[in-house]
Amino acid sequence: MKVINPATEEVISVLTSDTAATVASKVEALRAGQKAWQNLGVKQRLDIIEKFGELVLKNKADLAQVLTSETGKPITQSLNEINGSLGRIQHLKTNAEKWLAQEIITPDDATRELIAYEPLGVIANISAWNFPYNVGYNVFLYALVAGNAVLYKPSEYASLTGLKFKSLLQEAGVPENVFEVVIGTGAVGQLLLEADLDGYFFTGSYQTGVHIAKTVAHKLVPVQLELGGKDPLYVMDDVADIRQAAINAAEGAFYNNGQSCCAVERIYVQEGIYEDFVKHFTEEVKSYLLGDPIEDRTFIGPLTRPQQLAVISDQIADAVAKGAQLVLGGERLSRKGYYMSPAVLTGVNHSMELMKEESFGPVIGIQKVSSDEEATSLMQDMSYGLTAAVFSANEDRAKKVLDQMNVGTVYWNCCDRVSPNVPWSGRKNSGLGATLSYMGIRAFTQPKAYHWRG
Repeated sequence: MKVINPATEEVISVLTSDTAATVASKVEALRAGQKAWQNLGVKQRLDIIEKFGELVLKNKADLAQVLTSETGKPITQSLNEINGSLGRIQHLKTNAEKWLAQEIITPDDATRELIAYEPLGVIANISAWNFPYNVGYNVFLYALVAGNAVLYKPSEYASLTGLKFKSLLQEAGVPENVFEVVIGTGAVGQLLLEADLDGYFFTGSYQTGVHIAKTVAHKLVPVQLELGGKDPLYVMDDVADIRQAAINAAEGAFYNNGQSCCAVERIYVQEGIYEDFVKHFTEEVKSYLLGDPIEDRTFIGPLTRPQQLAVISDQIADAVAKGAQLVLGGERLSRKGYYMSPAVLTGVNHSMELMKEESFGPVIGIQKVSSDEEATSLMQDMSYGLTAAVFSANEDRAKKVLDQMNVGTVYWNCCDRVSPNVPWSGRKNSGLGATLSYMGIRAFTQPKAYHWRG
């Protein structure tokens, strides 16, 4: 399997894909190693994961170079992700022992009742390329701390990073038969669905998530799906600083080239401030340096997947054909690499694919609205349910809108943000289950009830 640098289109590595035989062998090894790992105890497992975090920090310059080379993520953003993801380890260190401990429910009754939280066993983590540290840690670190063995399949667009995870985890003390990596495209992922595993944790597209859920349904094992979004942001006319709101919204839309499930994908602005907002927004986007992702000042690099260039171009063409104005960007660059200048469109509406279908790239539509009621209706008009944001000086006014959003996360005066302290979850086409918070710690366990009569 060829690993291609999206900034240069050069082959930077050739990896051997797994086969049915190697997948079966790795599952067998993990099955053999899981019980000893479970018996190690939460504290000892945490100590090993903390050592892993220290190794990541020690090697972060090299790790960031690897991530940038295979995904095109600007080097500063690669470093940001690596540094920020370590908050997951701190969250586990602070909370895991508490939430994985046995609970005594009725200590003084004749029959004492207790709950123990046991690991699922051997789980599959089919992960994503856009934030492999963040979304990977959400699953495999939490699963390991809970006592599971993990079969980790990185995206084919982040395989080198996945192999780095394996080497550093083993250096930290995770046994070889507790964390394994499988390499390959979706065909190899299909082999995992056919394997004897105790849970499936996937980050990726809605279509693939549905396929996974259908394929493994007969196994009656936990399936958790972190899928896409079409996340709305609404700017109210009472916002304290229009320019700052535009700056924040632009970063939410174009950070990591818009390749984020919780990126801002559609913006609604009240008509009284619409022109000012658009002016400040486009000025901010024009300031973004597009270029070589290895340069510290680069904010917009290449897209990771060349196929997405056509998706975004088609959305822009559809919107313009239906009356939208392309006020900035949207051009392919005449250079090697999967580059597109960040695109801003105005005069958009919900007849356009741009405002309805996930873009997952450097494009945004900004729609004028006349009232909170109109904005609320448009924000609700989506098949996804990941995040929604409101910028306003009035908390009660913003809350009234956000309380009506059928999404897993809402933001007031911020956006495109994930914290390990609260659950990360999606509704509707954005997925099933939750990672992070205490829910994400217990997501990798199964409860056992004890009825204890002495």
